[in-house]
Amino acid sequence: MKTNRVLGIDPGLDRTGWAILENSPTGIFLSAAGLIHTDKDLPFPERLKQTYDSVQEVITKFQPQEAALEVMFFLKRAMTMSHTIQTRGVIMLALAQNNLPVFEYPAKRVKLTISGSGAADKKQMQRMVQLTLKLKEPLNPDDVADAAAIALCHLKSAPLQAQIKAKQNFLARLALAKQQQIKTKK
Repeated sequence: MKTNRVLGIDPGLDRTGWAILENSPTGIFLSAAGLIHTDKDLPFPERLKQTYDSVQEVITKFQPQEAALEVMFFLKRAMTMSHTIQTRGVIMLALAQNNLPVFEYPAKRVKLTISGSGAADKKQMQRMVQLTLKLKEPLNPDDVADAAAIALCHLKSAPLQAQIKAKQNFLARLALAKQQQIKTKK
């Protein structure tokens, strides 16, 4: 198995957590993690630019092969939703400009994959990330722990997703071959 470096991102206008995880023959480990914090007194476009530039710096410095983000789901607070979605947009732009495949996971799936419960709270998730990555202390703030959890979810899900995709491709080729064989017989 080759080493796979994944950038996990927990997007937010005020605080965007990020984590670089590596999956190597010896296990999964944390390479780096951090928080992109934008000053609330800056104009909104400047905050977006700061987030974009910071994500570009992380990509340039750590050269991940893939990225994983949480799927956004909001029930209230329209302004927060709007700003977070726009922040997520500049993050997606930075990832696309660097040709990184992007994988998205709903929060419940991340929680279920990492803790075994889709209803795990922030503290439980921080603790499970700490235990899984064999860290001395939990990652703080929780945005950084969430980013690591998203990357972990991807690393744990990717092998199964690859098998499913390979099977779907095989079945599609098989169906096409059958159609061509039927046409040839006529």
